[in-house]
Amino acid sequence: MSKVVLVTGVTRDLGGRFARLILRAPGVERVIGVDAAEPRHELDGVEFVPADIRNPMIAKVIASAAVDTVVHLSPAETAPTGYPGTATSAKETNVIGTMQLLAACQKAPSVRNLVVRSTTAVYGASPRDPAIFEEDMEPRVPPSRGWAKDAVEIEGYVRGFARRRPDVPVTVLRFAPILGPTISSPMADYFSLPFLPTVLGYDPRLQFLHEDDALDALSVAVATHEPGTYNIAADGVLALSQAARRLGRPVVPVPSRAIGVVGQGLRRAGAMDLSAEQVRLLTHGRVVDTARARERLGFVPRRTTAETFDDFARGRGLRGLLYPERIGQVPDRLASLLLTRRSPDG
Repeated sequence: MSKVVLVTGVTRDLGGRFARLILRAPGVERVIGVDAAEPRHELDGVEFVPADIRNPMIAKVIASAAVDTVVHLSPAETAPTGYPGTATSAKETNVIGTMQLLAACQKAPSVRNLVVRSTTAVYGASPRDPAIFEEDMEPRVPPSRGWAKDAVEIEGYVRGFARRRPDVPVTVLRFAPILGPTISSPMADYFSLPFLPTVLGYDPRLQFLHEDDALDALSVAVATHEPGTYNIAADGVLALSQAARRLGRPVVPVPSRAIGVVGQGLRRAGAMDLSAEQVRLLTHGRVVDTARARERLGFVPRRTTAETFDDFARGRGLRGLLYPERIGQVPDRLASLLLTRRSPDG
């Protein structure tokens, strides 16, 4: 059946790439990309509509185009470059924007499928966490601020929409931190630092998702119309110390009481915004179970967490002086140097 797909957040890397991807899917006739800021990249056939989803006018966009599938990718950690009111727009776009979009979808009889981006950060990060989170588990320490709290509120509004429109399959994808050669994210910013500040005494287990696998998961969700909430993450985990060794980056252990000062310094230097939420993740880690996505959606990520991290490091050219392959070459290089310097007589 022909589809008219509306994708929010096309200014962002993930939203723009997905809008271009879904336009080539069988049965899709139109893709409408919506954002308040102008796209930084070509949309290649996607119809861009400059619209702020915080404004009730989004309802006219959906109704006039008879949109049947809405993919909500605006929610994210930070406001994109060029977004109006960047100091507060991330929170407003995440929560108020979602409320307005859901109200518009509720009124539109043409809407027959809704896919919403969320995050595994809804589980929080604390020393009381289980080894692996499943979708039905509650956080041991609920998120109190930032992107994680926004996502918890968003999911609450989405559940309310699902009750009011039981005829619309609603799929919520909880993405693990996304890494890859091109996508921007706070985690990518962290691993791009020349040194990695860590919390003294902790070596958290981390789980990632490759940017290409995130796109695949969204495509599967649109195609299957399978309602529910799903953890979307790569197989396997990496300890933070293992990730640092793969990068060849030195780590700087910092007492937990001082990590906030380090974050402030990085923020002032324009290196990154090391949020309290990210500090908790880099302290306690987080691992999720992905069996439900495999069984119900049929989604299997193509890359493991380790493979995702390695592709991210290669694509960004982040290999430092201390990465294992280079260190492994040191004995051979020293031996070669000594042999070349020996005299012919020995």
